[in-house]
Amino acid sequence: QVQLVESGGGLVQPGGSLTLSCAASGRIFSIYRMGWYRQAPGKQREMVATISNNYITNYADSVKGRFTISRDNAKNTVYLQMNSLEPEDTAVYYCNTIRGGLDVWGQGTLVTVSS
Repeated sequence: QVQLVESGGGLVQPGGSLTLSCAASGRIFSIYRMGWYRQAPGKQREMVATISNNYITNYADSVKGRFTISRDNAKNTVYLQMNSLEPEDTAVYYCNTIRGGLDVWGQGTLVTVSS
């Protein structure tokens, strides 16, 4: 059973940067698509960015040009570099993958963008 553990959230001022990390347990990490999602208070969870096993990336329109998803297969880790953060980016950020047709989620890490 794969487990995902996020880290790197915190409080940052508007215009600032943060990097989130997601460490995955288990083997053969490299063959799976990984993704970052977020859920703001009172809103539905939404896709932020995904990266395929061959490094093809996809971004939500709201973060294009500001966020970058990457992966290090040797470390079983996926990253989300977030620049030019806005108050609207405030949310709990979740790491995601799919195993056996089922979504697997981490526990989430809170990002708060505020002055």
